[in-house]
Amino acid sequence: MSGIRILLADDHRLFRFGLKQLLDQRSSLTIVGEAGDGFTAVEMAASLKPDIIFMDISMPHLNGLEALRRILEQNPTARIVILSMHSDHRYVAEALKSGARGYLLKDAAPDELLKSITRIMAGQYFLSSGVNQQVIADFINRSSGEPETPFNHLSSREREVLQLLAEGFTTKQIANRLNLSAKTIESHRLHIMDKLELHSIADLTKYAIREGLVEL
Repeated sequence: MSGIRILLADDHRLFRFGLKQLLDQRSSLTIVGEAGDGFTAVEMAASLKPDIIFMDISMPHLNGLEALRRILEQNPTARIVILSMHSDHRYVAEALKSGARGYLLKDAAPDELLKSITRIMAGQYFLSSGVNQQVIADFINRSSGEPETPFNHLSSREREVLQLLAEGFTTKQIANRLNLSAKTIESHRLHIMDKLELHSIADLTKYAIREGLVEL
């Protein structure tokens, strides 16, 4: 490895600090930026063009999977490794289907982090040893024929609005944040409720928590 530029995206400052301390021990690795939310990660990925992005799934305002999709829309060759506490096959499968090059559990040993960099820079994929091999096999076998869930029918914008609603933002605040009209946000909210067959903001919030879009 030589001259590898890394972007860290995680909303927990202490976790970012720990990663940075570990990676800074290698002279061949340089932390070029740190993002505390998905929006900032997308902006920094575009401006800094890092070699590898380590990104948490659960981040405020825009979750890691949505940020991943947007980064890959701008730069299809971006190398993104998802960091997560979740080993559940849903999260692993969704990350891989969205274009992640790796999936690393947050309780993984430090050498796994370094190994992931070597593998991914060599054009390979990397999955944490804590990810059950049966989960991987299930994903390979089911990915082509897995039934669609209601969440899959939401557009990228609808998923973004869903997360912001679940985080407690008002229609007006969301409209200002996304540079859209309040009427447009209200329309998105109604479409989301219709597609998910939910009937209140409380129900949307519970759903977003179950899907890992927001944390308690």
